[in-house]
Amino acid sequence: MESKNSRILVFGGTGYIGKYIVKASIILGHPTLVYTRPLNSQTPHSKTQICKEFSSMGVILVQGELEHDQIVKVIKKTDIVICALAYPQVEEQLKIIDAIKVTGNIKRFLPSDFGVEEDRVNPLPPFQEFLNKKRIIRRKIEASGIPYTFVSASCFGAYFINILLHPYEKVHNITVYGNGETKAILNYEEDIAMYTIKVANDPRTCNRIVLCRPSKNVMTQNELISLWEQKSGHNFRKDFVPEEEIVKLSKTLPPPRDIQISILHSLFVKGDLVNFEIGEDDLEASQLYPDYNYISIDQLLDIFLVDPPSPAFATFE
Repeated sequence: MESKNSRILVFGGTGYIGKYIVKASIILGHPTLVYTRPLNSQTPHSKTQICKEFSSMGVILVQGELEHDQIVKVIKKTDIVICALAYPQVEEQLKIIDAIKVTGNIKRFLPSDFGVEEDRVNPLPPFQEFLNKKRIIRRKIEASGIPYTFVSASCFGAYFINILLHPYEKVHNITVYGNGETKAILNYEEDIAMYTIKVANDPRTCNRIVLCRPSKNVMTQNELISLWEQKSGHNFRKDFVPEEEIVKLSKTLPPPRDIQISILHSLFVKGDLVNFEIGEDDLEASQLYPDYNYISIDQLLDIFLVDPPSPAFATFE
């Protein structure tokens, strides 16, 4: 089903989800290139270390700016382009789209989605504005005729477990958004990355949206806390934040905190990840690849119990 030797180019490969995608591409046997800004004395140490690790894995690092001729040159050498640029750079993808149109050789383009299914949600204004930029990119891709796959990955599991549970801190209280009874979907970043590489090479997913909604990863915030209490042996006091307070904060907090609280409202109060049914025309990752053993939330919490915190597991700043 998959083309084993597709050359995959990743933009944003040193970023949060990008690192996982690059590693998944190597694990699945693809010649992998990462396009990155030139490394110099001002480059953060963490990024330099990631690049060294990539090189040791056989990743080809291509240093350059997001400038048309440079992008065209590297795209000509690849088959699949995956973009994992962070939110502030979302609109920079227009340059990548233009370059792909010029080269005409790309078999698939996966833009920087990897979150909620933006065409089926209607969140609070700060998050809505955030998603509008991603919608612009989707419409440009569809109009361009470039073969694409949109990956709607729901929540980055480790990322949001850090935000919700603070598992590496000695906390006694846990903040609950709304009443804690809204279902959300938490997927381990490594699984999101593996699904991304698989769908990028799968003819069934061409010009389609792929949703990541594995059955074992659908859980309410209260259920997540209860499971963590069982595993950690600690009981936590729940500090509930009413929806009205969250809505007020979305209007009064400065950027980017207004976006962050609006995202939490969308995911854990409004339930935007599960408020639509998976229809006959929808593709769902765990159903497309039933032989792939994804990590459940239960198993992910076990990882947090035994492993030291990873620098990749960021929290909202």
